[in-house]
Amino acid sequence: MTIETDAPKDTVWVEHVALIDRIPRWLAMLALALVVVGTWDLVTTRTGLVSPIILPSPQETWADLTFVIGNIFQGGHYFDALWTTTQTVFWAFLIAAGVGFLLGLLVGETAFGEKAVMPYLVAIDAMPKVAFAPLFIAWLGFGISSKVALGAFIATFPVVVATASGLYSSTENERMLFRTMGASRLQTLLRLKLPNGLPHIFTGLKIATVGVMAGVITGEFLGGGRGLGALIRQSASQMDTPRVFALILVLSVFGLGLYLLIVRLQKHLVFWIRYTD
Repeated sequence: MTIETDAPKDTVWVEHVALIDRIPRWLAMLALALVVVGTWDLVTTRTGLVSPIILPSPQETWADLTFVIGNIFQGGHYFDALWTTTQTVFWAFLIAAGVGFLLGLLVGETAFGEKAVMPYLVAIDAMPKVAFAPLFIAWLGFGISSKVALGAFIATFPVVVATASGLYSSTENERMLFRTMGASRLQTLLRLKLPNGLPHIFTGLKIATVGVMAGVITGEFLGGGRGLGALIRQSASQMDTPRVFALILVLSVFGLGLYLLIVRLQKHLVFWIRYTD
């Protein structure tokens, strides 16, 4: 004789992942690149819908790209231009990170910073910052200083906001625990607020990499000099659009490398958070 009970049977929940979400990243990126290049080739080479003066074909761009890369590896003038842009970006990012962090501390840690300084920072950030390029050139000349200043000027604000936001991320219970343990303001900042705020700060630094690149290239484009931005202007004035596209691709790889460097540094310093690749 068997006794049947109403006890629920063991069930295993299986989440069905959509097919598009199961595609490996490398395959998805490759497929997207093929679609973009295929469309590009279709409208330029196959059908001629777009003039090569406006949009060069992938073949022309690839030929110029290999020339530029070869010149860089041979230590030619493109290497000198890349080295100049690299130094400019480095100093601009360093200044933006340092000044942005200090201003973020002022805004996030003091009522004066939050009430008096932050409104001015927001007003400055709302301005079209690229329009300041002629002023920086007039004040600092056509050398590297004006490009560094413009890049740092554009990239500072995201670091300020991210740092202040990170300092606010600690909960009231956490701050109360530190107060009841007799922690000083500096100890609370160093041992609670900054560790909690590091993910926010790195988010600001990653946004700043984009701003630095935009500011430096704009400065070189408008103010001349020896960087890649000046070479883009020179190629554009000669209607050499394949060379312009090739230089833009080189700058894209350079900017991506800087971004990935910050991501790697974040994984090393903020090791208690698990990141997805």
